[in-house]
Amino acid sequence: MARVIIVRHGQSTYNQVKRIQGRTDVSRLTPKGCDDARKVGKALQNISVDAMHHSPLGRAKETANIIYQELRSSSDLSCKPQASEKLKEIHLPAWEGLLSAEAQQKFPQDYRIWQETPHKLSMFLEEEGVTKEYFPVLALYEQARLFWQDILSLHPLDTVLIVAHNGINRALISTALGIDPRYYQSIQQSNCCINILNFSGGLSESVELESLNQTQHMGDLLPPLRPNHQGVRLLLVRHGETEWNLQKRFQGATDISLNENGKQQSEKIANFLKEVSLDFATSSPLKRSVETAEMILQYHSEIELKLQEGLQEVNHGLWQGKTETEVEEEFPAIIQCWRNHPQKVQMPNGENLEQVWERIQRVWQNLIENATSSEDKLIGLVVAHGAINKALICHILGLSPESFWNFRQSNGSISVIDYPSGMNGLPVLQGMNITAYLNESVLDTTSPGAS
Repeated sequence: MARVIIVRHGQSTYNQVKRIQGRTDVSRLTPKGCDDARKVGKALQNISVDAMHHSPLGRAKETANIIYQELRSSSDLSCKPQASEKLKEIHLPAWEGLLSAEAQQKFPQDYRIWQETPHKLSMFLEEEGVTKEYFPVLALYEQARLFWQDILSLHPLDTVLIVAHNGINRALISTALGIDPRYYQSIQQSNCCINILNFSGGLSESVELESLNQTQHMGDLLPPLRPNHQGVRLLLVRHGETEWNLQKRFQGATDISLNENGKQQSEKIANFLKEVSLDFATSSPLKRSVETAEMILQYHSEIELKLQEGLQEVNHGLWQGKTETEVEEEFPAIIQCWRNHPQKVQMPNGENLEQVWERIQRVWQNLIENATSSEDKLIGLVVAHGAINKALICHILGLSPESFWNFRQSNGSISVIDYPSGMNGLPVLQGMNITAYLNESVLDTTSPGAS
């Protein structure tokens, strides 16, 4: 299996003043950008990196070289950073060099398309004396696919570090996971963030997003809100570990309590979120979620926990209470299908994922409607389960149950979902499966456990 670590370059002089960079190569890292790049290098020091690839643009090249020097100082790193043209940033020829506010003022209709339906944005590009219509986001996604074809064949079993840009990173993550270009704006990439993808083979084979937009190594509690954020932020937590998780025993709708490790995980989440100003909280009614939520809310005593039946874990029917090995012995064909084609499985005497998707969409819609009806900017806590959280993440990214296994949700993890423009705008997955506060590592060493 190949592990790919994707990093966005550090803050640049253009980032600092909110100037559109695209493929211009004028900006350089700020002192903060250099310092954050060193923090990335320190965060990755215990990981054996087999290959490094970066964009040839200066801000990414500088970041890669700083990270490389940090890694060399702490490990026997032999691979040198290699530049790839396929890691260049999105090309926005009409806007590059403008302040974001200037582009919005000069091109109001195009800028709205960029924000709401980015795959439809077109510009005119001149090549060899010929002017043609150019679709920046669609071209970037094709560039990302070509990069994956090259890199996955070269490094089928390696750990690969990529240092690139906001746009191309989004395209790399999206093409790996099958996310449509219309959701380009629904994935966040902060300067010097860390993302981790695990590949079992090529793009047509299983891909797992282990984590997205980690920023804790830079001292950021949670990924920062986007400018002009007017909506709601939801902190989606998976409950702490239970004994059945530890035994890889299917829980489903069975009401199992946290084990000691699960309680410790919940305490760590509570400490991590202690200074976050929460406005509301909701949870699955099952004990393991309620216990996790209540421990988090010990530092937010003014918040009343509301239980939501629709957030209950998927009903595994006859599988509940059995280990994966026992299920494999009794239902070999079904569990094999569950691992490879989960959207086709009807749990014996239980649910299928289509039913889960339907109830989750209703619950989520009501939750967002209630939260966005307030004039205040709100932050809410939602505590649920592995399968439920995966379904929610797939839902906000426009994915079907077929993509169920593409997202890791470990016990005690936090994912961050923003609605920066309220109910009518696209949601943004700001961070996913954050676990650094549990294990002090950018890698998720927490066992996901059975659902």
